[in-house]
Amino acid sequence: MTRKRNGLYEGMYILSATLSDESRKKAFDKITNGITEKGGKIEKIHELGRRKLSYEIKGKREGHYYVLFFEVPTSAINELWQEYPLNEDLIRFLTMRVENVQETLEFKPLKPQV
Repeated sequence: MTRKRNGLYEGMYILSATLSDESRKKAFDKITNGITEKGGKIEKIHELGRRKLSYEIKGKREGHYYVLFFEVPTSAINELWQEYPLNEDLIRFLTMRVENVQETLEFKPLKPQV
């Protein structure tokens, strides 16, 4: 009998900034529902708001950023990665395995360029 192992993950998701609030909520719910439908559990959601992208992606210069901490069976990660490109409102995503949930997110200010 195989044992399902759960892993703790941090995911960053950038949704199109051109979406209405309602459409953005539906697009984000699609991401979170995909996690919970695969036996996962959302631990923490950080909504970082609308930000400028470092470079143009799919013709977009801005996006709405979310950082999500979630626990899911390790076997489900590959399935999630296959589903994400099908979400046309999702500009970029990144998933990393982490040891603990960050309760707050702090970013160091960039050094001024001379």
